[in-house]
Amino acid sequence: QVQLVESGGGLVQPGGSLRLSCAASGISGSTFRMADMGWYRQAPGKQRDLVARIDSSGNTLYVDSVKGRFTISRDNAKNMLWLQMDSLKPEDTAVYYCNKVPPWIHWGQGTQVTISS
Repeated sequence: QVQLVESGGGLVQPGGSLRLSCAASGISGSTFRMADMGWYRQAPGKQRDLVARIDSSGNTLYVDSVKGRFTISRDNAKNMLWLQMDSLKPEDTAVYYCNKVPPWIHWGQGTQVTISS
């Protein structure tokens, strides 16, 4: 089964940056390469939402609230996914997860991102 391991979260001040990483294992390289992948986030008391996605060709889509500030990228040779987050705001505070779009059943543990002064 697929295993997703997210890392790179932390506590930063508003306006700061973070780079999240996601390592996918337990799947073939072709499965990852052909999958649309995304970053989701879940704030306390709220549902988990997709905020950025990238298809197998590298085309990207973002929700309006992160457009221009977040950049999603992937390395199909390494089964890796990243999310560069700049100009962070307090409302970006959440646990961030990576998964396929639509998601596999199994989720990773996520990585906590906290934006606070």
